[in-house]
Amino acid sequence: MAVLAGVDLAGAYVELSYVDAVRVRRRRPLLDCVTARFEDVAPVRPFRWSRGERHFSGWYWAATTGQHVGFESWLERDRLVLMDFDPGVVGIASQPFWLHWDDGKRERRHAPDYFVRRADGSAVVIDVRADERIEPKDTEAFEVTRIACAQAGWGFERVGVPEAVLVANVRWLSRYRHPRCLHRTAADRLREVFATPGPLLGGADAAGDRLATLPTLFHLLWFQELAAADLSVEMMGPHTVVGLTGSGVR
Repeated sequence: MAVLAGVDLAGAYVELSYVDAVRVRRRRPLLDCVTARFEDVAPVRPFRWSRGERHFSGWYWAATTGQHVGFESWLERDRLVLMDFDPGVVGIASQPFWLHWDDGKRERRHAPDYFVRRADGSAVVIDVRADERIEPKDTEAFEVTRIACAQAGWGFERVGVPEAVLVANVRWLSRYRHPRCLHRTAADRLREVFATPGPLLGGADAAGDRLATLPTLFHLLWFQELAAADLSVEMMGPHTVVGLTGSGVR
């Protein structure tokens, strides 16, 4: 790529700066950081918000980690909810480090949006940006990050706007992600009822008083002990087919 003509990613010059687990700021060569647990670090920059800002920053409580994770836009928040919903994700940190490199004229730096640890031990660095908002400087930053991640043995993804139906369904389920929504007696009954796949509301009624069973039903759907059909195709409703995960519901 032409924009990378002056970029030097060789050797130890590419560096990461980050805030470690004891809140000490460090700067180290990239290849010295490959085993670091960036899923546990603090953000390298604060999440600020004020009246009149075009973007929206905030903190999201992730069921995956039991910790708050920051975001700087609604799009980042939606992507964060989807990561939290992914059973293959076991760790998430926002703004985990600054990546420093030289573009041939000056030192540049970029803070990726998320560092994700997966259940198999692999790591993925994620940048969130809508396609129509990517400028040439962003293209360079994403490509440098991709190359650096490959050197470190990490994956890299630049993700944009997700499917609207999937986000709406997962956002709804996220309201029930907290352990307080799990009633164990209701959960046992729901597992029995949905051993044979059937409609969502009918199963909730069969398991007991729907006001008591629905929060637990949505909690089990969030943690994917139960599966609902077509979350990316149709909005969940009373007739959505639900069954035990692995029962063939799609």
